[in-house]
Amino acid sequence: MMKTSLEILNDLAGRIRARRVALGWTQKEAAQRAGVAYRTWRRLETEGRASLDDLVKAAVGLRCEDGLETLFPPTAAASLDALLARQAAGAAQRPSRARAPARKAARP
Repeated sequence: MMKTSLEILNDLAGRIRARRVALGWTQKEAAQRAGVAYRTWRRLETEGRASLDDLVKAAVGLRCEDGLETLFPPTAAASLDALLARQAAGAAQRPSRARAPARKAARP
């Protein structure tokens, strides 16, 4: 069943509140741990509304930032060529590890 954006926001707000309560924190304590204003935290829990930055801070503060990686998964490759191109692009973006220059052996 598809949910409206308002339903999703309300569900998210409820999960944020439930996580905070399960950790035994007050709203002020959670806001401080997350590094957001108390009013922002209240708005997160009541309306499910905040900036993306504040949402990430809240997730880190509540120790559930790992779940953010699953929000927008990459699409499946349409073909083997597309998969290979995606892998090549990913390899090109990774920083290469530079080797330290070889040291000369000390001569006696």
